[in-house]
Amino acid sequence: MPEDVLRIIVVDDHTVMRAGVIALLASEPTIDIVGEAGDGRAAVELVKRLEPDVALIDLRMPVLDGASATAEIVAGRPRTRVLILTTYDTDAEIERAVEAGAIGYLLKDTTRDQLVDAIRSASRGETVLAPRVAERLVARMRQPAPAALTTREVDVLSAVADGLSNVEIGRRLVIAEATVKTHLLRIFAKLDVSDRTHAVVVALERGLLVRR
Repeated sequence: MPEDVLRIIVVDDHTVMRAGVIALLASEPTIDIVGEAGDGRAAVELVKRLEPDVALIDLRMPVLDGASATAEIVAGRPRTRVLILTTYDTDAEIERAVEAGAIGYLLKDTTRDQLVDAIRSASRGETVLAPRVAERLVARMRQPAPAALTTREVDVLSAVADGLSNVEIGRRLVIAEATVKTHLLRIFAKLDVSDRTHAVVVALERGLLVRR
Protein backbone atom coordinates (compact mmCIF):
# COMPACT_ATOMS: atom_id res chain seq x y z
CA MET A 1 0.00 0.00 0.00
CA PRO A 2 1.47 3.41 -0.97
CA GLU A 3 2.56 5.72 1.84
CA ASP A 4 0.18 8.49 0.79
CA VAL A 5 -2.91 6.34 1.25
CA LEU A 6 -5.28 7.94 3.74
CA ARG A 7 -6.87 5.82 6.45
CA ILE A 8 -10.45 6.84 7.14
CA ILE A 9 -13.52 5.69 9.07
CA VAL A 10 -17.14 6.23 8.02
CA VAL A 11 -19.73 6.98 10.71
CA ASP A 12 -23.46 7.10 9.97
CA ASP A 13 -26.41 5.55 11.81
CA HIS A 14 -28.18 4.73 8.53
CA THR A 15 -26.75 1.41 7.38
CA VAL A 16 -27.67 1.93 3.71
CA MET A 17 -26.19 5.42 3.64
CA ARG A 18 -23.00 4.23 5.35
CA ALA A 19 -22.68 1.35 2.88
CA GLY A 20 -23.25 3.79 0.02
CA VAL A 21 -20.43 6.09 1.14
CA ILE A 22 -18.10 3.13 1.59
CA ALA A 23 -18.99 1.79 -1.87
CA LEU A 24 -18.44 5.25 -3.33
CA LEU A 25 -14.90 5.41 -1.95
CA ALA A 26 -13.95 1.75 -2.27
CA SER A 27 -12.46 2.14 -5.76
CA GLU A 28 -10.29 5.11 -4.76
CA PRO A 29 -6.68 3.83 -4.48
CA THR A 30 -5.56 6.70 -2.24
CA ILE A 31 -8.19 5.98 0.43
CA ASP A 32 -8.33 3.00 2.77
CA ILE A 33 -11.55 2.62 4.78
CA VAL A 34 -10.30 1.02 7.99
CA GLY A 35 -13.54 1.05 9.99
CA GLU A 36 -17.17 2.06 10.26
CA ALA A 37 -19.59 2.87 13.06
CA GLY A 38 -23.28 3.59 13.55
CA ASP A 39 -23.19 6.10 16.40
CA GLY A 40 -20.99 8.80 17.86
CA ARG A 41 -19.80 6.85 20.89
CA ALA A 42 -18.65 3.97 18.70
CA ALA A 43 -16.88 6.52 16.47
CA VAL A 44 -14.89 7.91 19.40
CA GLU A 45 -13.82 4.42 20.43
CA LEU A 46 -12.94 3.55 16.84
CA VAL A 47 -10.70 6.62 16.53
CA LYS A 48 -8.91 5.73 19.77
CA ARG A 49 -8.25 2.22 18.51
CA LEU A 50 -7.49 2.81 14.83
CA GLU A 51 -6.13 6.40 14.80
CA PRO A 52 -7.37 7.15 11.26
CA ASP A 53 -6.29 10.21 9.29
CA VAL A 54 -9.88 11.34 8.69
CA ALA A 55 -13.20 10.52 10.34
CA LEU A 56 -16.20 11.02 8.05
CA ILE A 57 -19.09 11.62 10.45
CA ASP A 58 -22.82 12.27 10.20
CA LEU A 59 -24.45 14.73 12.62
CA ARG A 60 -27.69 13.32 13.97
CA MET A 61 -26.99 9.91 15.47
CA PRO A 62 -28.04 7.92 18.54
CA VAL A 63 -26.00 7.49 21.75
CA LEU A 64 -23.73 10.45 20.93
CA ASP A 65 -24.41 12.96 18.16
CA GLY A 66 -21.86 13.95 15.54
CA ALA A 67 -20.90 17.31 17.03
CA SER A 68 -20.34 15.83 20.51
CA ALA A 69 -18.34 12.96 19.01
CA THR A 70 -16.28 15.49 17.04
CA ALA A 71 -15.43 17.41 20.22
CA GLU A 72 -14.25 14.23 21.96
CA ILE A 73 -12.22 13.09 18.96
CA VAL A 74 -10.52 16.47 18.54
CA ALA A 75 -9.73 16.63 22.25
CA GLY A 76 -8.44 13.07 22.52
CA ARG A 77 -6.86 12.49 19.14
CA PRO A 78 -6.26 15.86 17.40
CA ARG A 79 -4.34 14.31 14.50
CA THR A 80 -7.55 12.73 13.25
CA ARG A 81 -9.40 15.30 11.16
CA VAL A 82 -13.18 15.22 11.41
CA LEU A 83 -15.13 15.84 8.23
CA ILE A 84 -18.90 16.18 8.66
CA LEU A 85 -21.03 14.55 5.95
CA THR A 86 -24.72 15.21 6.54
CA THR A 87 -28.03 16.30 5.04
CA TYR A 88 -28.48 19.12 7.56
CA ASP A 89 -27.37 22.66 6.72
CA THR A 90 -29.06 24.84 9.37
CA ASP A 91 -27.01 27.58 11.02
CA ALA A 92 -27.26 25.84 14.40
CA GLU A 93 -25.98 22.50 13.05
CA ILE A 94 -23.11 24.12 11.16
CA GLU A 95 -22.04 26.27 14.10
CA ARG A 96 -22.11 23.34 16.53
CA ALA A 97 -19.94 21.21 14.24
CA VAL A 98 -17.43 23.98 13.56
CA GLU A 99 -17.23 24.94 17.24
CA ALA A 100 -16.67 21.27 18.11
CA GLY A 101 -13.58 21.26 15.89
CA ALA A 102 -14.71 19.78 12.57
CA ILE A 103 -12.25 20.61 9.78
CA GLY A 104 -14.97 20.49 7.15
CA TYR A 105 -18.71 20.32 6.53
CA LEU A 106 -20.13 18.58 3.46
CA LEU A 107 -23.66 17.76 2.40
CA LYS A 108 -24.73 14.35 1.15
CA ASP A 109 -25.34 15.62 -2.37
CA THR A 110 -21.55 15.90 -2.71
CA THR A 111 -20.14 14.04 -5.71
CA ARG A 112 -17.56 11.26 -5.39
CA ASP A 113 -14.77 13.42 -6.77
CA GLN A 114 -15.66 16.28 -4.45
CA LEU A 115 -15.72 13.90 -1.49
CA VAL A 116 -12.32 12.44 -2.35
CA ASP A 117 -10.82 15.91 -2.79
CA ALA A 118 -12.37 17.01 0.52
CA ILE A 119 -10.90 14.03 2.38
CA ARG A 120 -7.46 14.79 0.98
CA SER A 121 -7.76 18.48 1.87
CA ALA A 122 -9.02 17.66 5.37
CA SER A 123 -6.07 15.33 5.96
CA ARG A 124 -3.76 18.28 5.23
CA GLY A 125 -5.57 20.42 7.77
CA GLU A 126 -7.39 22.52 5.18
CA THR A 127 -10.93 23.68 5.88
CA VAL A 128 -13.49 22.18 3.51
CA LEU A 129 -17.01 23.55 3.20
CA ALA A 130 -19.84 22.71 0.83
CA PRO A 131 -20.67 25.83 -1.24
CA ARG A 132 -24.10 26.18 0.38
CA VAL A 133 -22.57 25.91 3.85
CA ALA A 134 -19.87 28.47 3.01
CA GLU A 135 -22.57 30.89 1.79
CA ARG A 136 -24.50 30.53 5.05
CA LEU A 137 -21.40 31.14 7.15
CA VAL A 138 -20.45 34.22 5.15
CA ALA A 139 -24.01 35.55 5.45
CA ARG A 140 -23.89 35.03 9.22
CA MET A 141 -20.56 36.84 9.48
CA ARG A 142 -21.97 39.82 7.59
CA GLN A 143 -24.87 40.19 9.99
CA PRO A 144 -24.44 42.85 12.67
CA ALA A 145 -23.35 41.49 16.04
CA PRO A 146 -26.30 40.83 18.36
CA ALA A 147 -26.87 43.51 20.97
CA ALA A 148 -25.59 42.51 24.37
CA LEU A 149 -27.83 42.74 27.42
CA THR A 150 -26.59 44.27 30.64
CA THR A 151 -26.46 42.15 33.79
CA ARG A 152 -29.56 43.89 35.14
CA GLU A 153 -31.43 43.38 31.86
CA VAL A 154 -30.61 39.68 31.99
CA ASP A 155 -31.91 39.58 35.58
CA VAL A 156 -35.15 41.23 34.48
CA LEU A 157 -35.59 38.93 31.48
CA SER A 158 -34.83 35.85 33.60
CA ALA A 159 -37.60 36.92 35.93
CA VAL A 160 -39.92 37.35 32.95
CA ALA A 161 -39.01 33.82 31.85
CA ASP A 162 -39.96 32.64 35.33
CA GLY A 163 -43.44 34.07 34.77
CA LEU A 164 -43.18 37.03 37.15
CA SER A 165 -45.18 40.22 36.68
CA ASN A 166 -43.51 43.63 36.67
CA VAL A 167 -44.46 44.15 40.31
CA GLU A 168 -43.03 40.75 41.27
CA ILE A 169 -39.85 41.43 39.30
CA GLY A 170 -39.45 44.71 41.16
CA ARG A 171 -39.76 42.90 44.48
CA ARG A 172 -37.28 40.21 43.49
CA LEU A 173 -34.67 42.68 42.25
CA VAL A 174 -35.52 45.39 44.80
CA ILE A 175 -36.21 48.03 42.14
CA ALA A 176 -39.24 50.15 41.32
CA GLU A 177 -41.89 48.87 38.90
CA ALA A 178 -41.18 51.88 36.67
CA THR A 179 -37.52 50.81 36.50
CA VAL A 180 -38.59 47.30 35.48
CA LYS A 181 -40.64 48.80 32.63
CA THR A 182 -37.67 50.89 31.52
CA HIS A 183 -35.42 47.82 31.43
CA LEU A 184 -38.03 45.91 29.42
CA LEU A 185 -38.32 48.71 26.86
CA ARG A 186 -34.55 48.70 26.40
CA ILE A 187 -34.56 44.91 26.06
CA PHE A 188 -37.33 45.06 23.43
CA ALA A 189 -35.35 47.64 21.45
CA LYS A 190 -32.12 45.64 21.58
CA LEU A 191 -33.80 42.39 20.55
CA ASP A 192 -36.14 44.04 18.02
CA VAL A 193 -39.26 42.53 19.59
CA SER A 194 -42.52 44.01 20.86
CA ASP A 195 -43.54 41.78 23.75
CA ARG A 196 -42.20 39.86 26.74
CA THR A 197 -42.70 36.38 25.29
CA HIS A 198 -40.76 37.11 22.11
CA ALA A 199 -38.02 38.80 24.14
CA VAL A 200 -37.45 35.59 26.10
CA VAL A 201 -37.58 33.41 22.97
CA VAL A 202 -35.10 35.57 21.03
CA ALA A 203 -32.75 35.90 24.00
CA LEU A 204 -32.70 32.12 24.41
CA GLU A 205 -32.07 31.59 20.69
CA ARG A 206 -29.14 34.02 20.75
CA GLY A 207 -27.65 32.57 23.91
CA LEU A 208 -28.21 35.81 25.82
CA LEU A 209 -30.36 34.01 28.37
CA VAL A 210 -29.58 30.62 29.88
CA ARG A 211 -32.40 28.07 29.78
CA ARG A 212 -33.21 26.80 33.26
